[in-house]
Amino acid sequence: MSQDAVNWTALNNNRPIIPSSEISQTGGIRDPHLLRGAEEKAFYMVATDMFTIRNGWESNPGIILMKSDNLVDWRHSIIDLPILYPEKFKNVKWVWAPQTIYDPKVQKYMVYFTVRYHDDAKLDFYAAYANEDFSGFEQEPKLLFSPKYGGIDGDIVYKDGLYHLFFKGNTKDTNGKEFKNGIRQATSKSLQGPWNEYFTYLDAYADTTVVVEGSSIFKRNDSNDYILMYDLYANGRYEFQRSTDLFKFTHNPESFTKDFHPRHGSVINITREEAQRLQQKWGGVPTTLLQPRETGERFHLTTSRNQFTRNIK
Repeated sequence: MSQDAVNWTALNNNRPIIPSSEISQTGGIRDPHLLRGAEEKAFYMVATDMFTIRNGWESNPGIILMKSDNLVDWRHSIIDLPILYPEKFKNVKWVWAPQTIYDPKVQKYMVYFTVRYHDDAKLDFYAAYANEDFSGFEQEPKLLFSPKYGGIDGDIVYKDGLYHLFFKGNTKDTNGKEFKNGIRQATSKSLQGPWNEYFTYLDAYADTTVVVEGSSIFKRNDSNDYILMYDLYANGRYEFQRSTDLFKFTHNPESFTKDFHPRHGSVINITREEAQRLQQKWGGVPTTLLQPRETGERFHLTTSRNQFTRNIK
């Protein structure tokens, strides 16, 4: 948790709060994404159903859907795409990094993720609307966005009439060989597209040998700054850049301070009452977030791959 979105403290002494083996088909999960519901009465979490230490990177069947009314007690469902939708997804290889966004036009929650097939190396984004209790999809997922060279780790945010889809993209030469990768974006006036793909790189490392992934964007409470954070996975750290318009970002990356090592997580706001509830359940909430201040004041909560899957060895 954090009061300023820069300095972070782990809950539960950095031990898992939800054992992966109890909620997944493979025994492991990755890439958790947490969303506060549009009416602020529920929370939605999705994650990749994948246990790489035991099964490797060759294939995973789907994702996990979770819902909570209080951030403490969670209901979960397993989405196995080849079993549920064999006609379209029987040959799926990867179903990666799901996330959820509320679509006010239809008043439903849309879950989107990257798909790759065994016989096709292209990485595309697919999406489906969740059913009312967030235990499954209303229908077979459909293609949402197909970046020219493929993309993973999508994160959508809405601002000033546009949906911004941030993702890890790449550039390839005429022979199909990748020579550059990093964080890029596409925009659309509708969640259903069409998406306008931008080929400029937003992260500070795109022209270096440092590799990044797992970008996530969120707005700070105390300013007009949006934080674009990303995982320098080969270097074992998170960094971020700032923007006020989601197009132009600061050039120099900044560092977080933290007493844990997150991987591809997400950030939401929480109330002081919710912080107190988390403290009662797991402990570790900074004292400053538990002291009475203004009614309805909010701070930030992070979810990370470590907190939910560190028990998988």
